[in-house]
Amino acid sequence: METIAFASDHAGYSLKKALIEYVNSKGYNVLDFGTDSEDSCDYPDFAHPAAKAVEDGTAAFGIAMCGTGNGIQMTLNKHQGIRAALCWRPELAALAKEHNNANILVLPARFVSYDEAVAIVDAYLNAKFEGGRHQRRIDKIAVK
Repeated sequence: METIAFASDHAGYSLKKALIEYVNSKGYNVLDFGTDSEDSCDYPDFAHPAAKAVEDGTAAFGIAMCGTGNGIQMTLNKHQGIRAALCWRPELAALAKEHNNANILVLPARFVSYDEAVAIVDAYLNAKFEGGRHQRRIDKIAVK
């Protein structure tokens, strides 16, 4: 089964741990890049290693979270090979994969419940990239 890179800051720690258990139960392997507690920390310290794992193929994709999702998403998207999508509804997660081939799903940990997060993760995991005109647009994202 595929490997998922996980990353969070202190605000996302509890949700991250719960989602790791959830995806493990579905048969996915996990690389947890931290954080490992609810002690205040800086999301870039965990986002960058997770992004690198997705970029180099160590992980097939990632799931990341911080309080709003904004800070960790901004950090992840500094990497040329990353398309991190902040999603707070299942429909957004499915479209992020189908149209943007998002390779890291980002959740706003303080604004979604566990049940909402599971529905978002499931929508992302079950979606497939549609290619075609969407690939043409993705090819124009990277700064060269």
